[in-house]
Amino acid sequence: MGRTRRLRGGPPVDTDSTAPPAVRLREAVGEDSPFLVEMLGAAANWSPEREQVSRVHLLADRATARYVEGWPRTGDLGLIAETAQQEPVGAAWLRLFPAEDAGYGFVGPDVPELSLGVVPPWRGRGVGRALLRGLRGLAREAGHQELSLSVERANRARELYLSEGFTTVRADGDADTMALSLHSDFQRPARAPRAVRPTPATQGGCGGPETPRFRRR
Repeated sequence: MGRTRRLRGGPPVDTDSTAPPAVRLREAVGEDSPFLVEMLGAAANWSPEREQVSRVHLLADRATARYVEGWPRTGDLGLIAETAQQEPVGAAWLRLFPAEDAGYGFVGPDVPELSLGVVPPWRGRGVGRALLRGLRGLAREAGHQELSLSVERANRARELYLSEGFTTVRADGDADTMALSLHSDFQRPARAPRAVRPTPATQGGCGGPETPRFRRR
């Protein structure tokens, strides 16, 4: 992917996350767009046993480009995890999609879909969990009732989502669409079943569109 750039970005975010002491969270801003693309790739290329998906392919394929194009657009929320030297090491973001342009983890037009990626050297160190918890707090503040994502069952990130309260609401081939209620009294509305979409050969990740479904770490 090349050397990660240092970015100034948005203000720090105070969360109850489990981020490592050397990492802080801040809000994602427009200049973070290239890093979000990089983390989209990190999520997509979660399995080293698969052919890796290039940045060019991610941005050329509408199925994955929709997660980052025009960042930030109205309603987007995002966090960047970075070191004390302002080196970004992970990102998580939320985006709403209409039914006619549904993402892989689409549950409803009022439910933002989560994408999450962490650079390989920082995986398994609490960065993904910290990002997830921090973004969950921002989503509550924004008035959202629920979050969704798509993750392949073989991706270990699925265990993170389960441990943070996500539940499976739909099975699509070798992947699950999962949702998280943000309020204890929230009752998920009945929704019409969605046609199963074929899983592209490129899907995987921390969470979100891994190749093109992002699997979260």
